[in-house]
Amino acid sequence: MSLFRTKSVEQSIADTDEPEFRLKKSLSALDLTVFGVGVVIGAGIFTLTGRAAHDVAGPAIVLSFVVAAIACALAAMCYAEFASTVPVSGSAYTFSYASLGELSAWIIGWDLILEMFLGASVVAQGWSAYLGAFLGQLGIVLPPELSYGGVVDIPAVLLVLVLGGLMTLGIKESLRVNLVLVAVKLFIVLFVIIAGLMFVNPANYQPFIPASEPTEAASGLTQPLLQFLSGLEPATFGVGGILAGAALVFFAYIGFDVVAATAEETKKPQRDMPIGIIASLVICTILYCAVALVVTGMVSYRDLDPAAALANAFVYHGQGWMATVISAGAVAGLTTVVLTLLIGATRIIFAMSRDGLLPQRLAKVHPRFRTPWVISIVVTVIVAVVAGVTPVGVLEEMVNIGTLSAFVLVSIGVIVLRRTRPDLKRGFRVPWSPVLPIVSALVCTYLMLNLSVETWLRFLIWLALGFAIYFAYSRRHARLGTGDFLDPSKPRVVGPPRR
Repeated sequence: MSLFRTKSVEQSIADTDEPEFRLKKSLSALDLTVFGVGVVIGAGIFTLTGRAAHDVAGPAIVLSFVVAAIACALAAMCYAEFASTVPVSGSAYTFSYASLGELSAWIIGWDLILEMFLGASVVAQGWSAYLGAFLGQLGIVLPPELSYGGVVDIPAVLLVLVLGGLMTLGIKESLRVNLVLVAVKLFIVLFVIIAGLMFVNPANYQPFIPASEPTEAASGLTQPLLQFLSGLEPATFGVGGILAGAALVFFAYIGFDVVAATAEETKKPQRDMPIGIIASLVICTILYCAVALVVTGMVSYRDLDPAAALANAFVYHGQGWMATVISAGAVAGLTTVVLTLLIGATRIIFAMSRDGLLPQRLAKVHPRFRTPWVISIVVTVIVAVVAGVTPVGVLEEMVNIGTLSAFVLVSIGVIVLRRTRPDLKRGFRVPWSPVLPIVSALVCTYLMLNLSVETWLRFLIWLALGFAIYFAYSRRHARLGTGDFLDPSKPRVVGPPRR
């Protein structure tokens, strides 16, 4: 039964008062919203929209974004309820520990480590690619062996090292830089939308929902698991294309859950956490839909370039200078994504180390900066190495399956905690529970089934490695089992005041 032991909400909150593990509370609702927008809006807004419109949905890709946003909103509400109830670092890991038990919490924490380590590495490489394109348009050519796709991707390594150093200095300092970069990114995105409106031709919206067409089926390990299990023949466009497009563009929204990882550093988490999570999702949805309308109105969906649709839509209309602007926006945008994922990874590992599931000495907080500096250094070094020398490529889907599995368990956890601890104060409550959390879990499971068989096999190997570590180390060292906890019912030694 120790596999299903839960850590009480009171104990989780009491841990945040231990002087050696105490983080600095400095974040507001605005900080959290900027944090969320910073990680969600990345290269996807420049590339994914056109690819999905060209390949599967046509102009109806706008509806795909709406469907995906609804699916994300369901998961976002579950995260908002948990984050306002358990304002502790760790995001889905901490929430699962309080509701589903230690083994589920370990699985989710292990999945989130995969998501954020690999996600930060992949995005850092994407940043390097856009930087190379941007510098190339300015007449500066980087050595191919030491740039994107080379032997060592030096720009990606330098980006991670700089952002890792910034993250170690402090969460507030990190988010000040994030705020500036998000402002630049939003300005460029809005500028592109407004400029693109001048080239919109309403005829390109006809037909808005193209007729369904059969498409060549993937085979072997590359086919979606749902196709492998059901034997269904895939099709594009039509209503099915809208749903397929939603499964594709859903991953453009991934990242808002990282906001929940900073709950412990938020001044008023019961109020600010729900605002930050939901506001960032709403802002991103509006921008995604606007970009989708503009790009499919500028160029017929059949003529869109799937690789760089937005930039090439302006080239199509003789506005090549806009490609430079878009590359600059992508460089700024991806910088914020890498920074946010690095911060999220450190907070997940911090929570797991503080609980004893990983070595506890990792969770020591710097006496001056009040950040988990040891973990920050470890995360920075690992991500820099992976980004610099590893051809990630097909491993990108691993980010998605790790995130979706967390969404499923958080949705289930909301229902469980409502039943086991109805007395807890909740700053936000998911409406129509348990119906909406159940729908959220089902939708996320469906999206997971649309990932390839190959991705599922890799995911199972990662889980097997996680189980081995848990039973060899984590289960015996967990503070919940050793009793090495602050007792929330007893007087505590008061540390230095929070600043």
